[in-house]
Amino acid sequence: MNDASILLVDDEQAILHLLETVLRKEGFQYIDKVTSSEEALIACEQKGYDLIVLDVTLPVMSGIEACPFIRRLTDAPILFLSARTTDFDKLTGFAVGGDDYVTKPFNPMEIVARIKSLLRRSQKSTMLLPTPSYGILHFGRFQINEAAAELYVEGVPVPCPSLVFSLLLFFCKNPNRIFSKSELYERVWGDHSLRDDNTIMVHIHRIRERIEPDPAQPEYLVNVRGLGYKLVKKENMHEY
Repeated sequence: MNDASILLVDDEQAILHLLETVLRKEGFQYIDKVTSSEEALIACEQKGYDLIVLDVTLPVMSGIEACPFIRRLTDAPILFLSARTTDFDKLTGFAVGGDDYVTKPFNPMEIVARIKSLLRRSQKSTMLLPTPSYGILHFGRFQINEAAAELYVEGVPVPCPSLVFSLLLFFCKNPNRIFSKSELYERVWGDHSLRDDNTIMVHIHRIRERIEPDPAQPEYLVNVRGLGYKLVKKENMHEY
């Protein structure tokens, strides 16, 4: 994990210095720092990062505005830093492609803990990528090519970030079974200490945007009130 490459994006030099210092003390060696969204986009075009720490209130282009453009370049986990503390602000961060959200002022060691957690999740999702002996999971309107980690909807490949793909793959391997948010967090994210229901809700929404004919009225990934979520697989859906 300590060989992970991290990009820090913040317009406050003191914060960049603080984060770099604590990360290096924790053994992280490959750290780049930039002070604007524009520099972050250039950095992501030129280099592959394992994780990005992105400030929300950046000049010219905010972190929220930049995140969708960064997402076109990388699936690396994005941790937002922000002085904005409302649930709406946090959900906006998740909705545009963020994976975690920490408010300022923050405890530097909390940032380190969350970075390690995100890296573990990302590495775990990579480990979920199967060998070519695995087949294709068919669910009528959509299919998952497990070997290639690809999602196809009505025969068309649909981009799917690694953590979203990992959650969808888990559901596809366990069809018609109900899972609570806590079960999903433990079995897909594998982290017991940093549980956040909003993370599950946002990733469920991202899956529905991809696989459902109408995400507002899901037919496949459904909510079972008071119990959790399940992926519906009908009898006439075959799988190889």
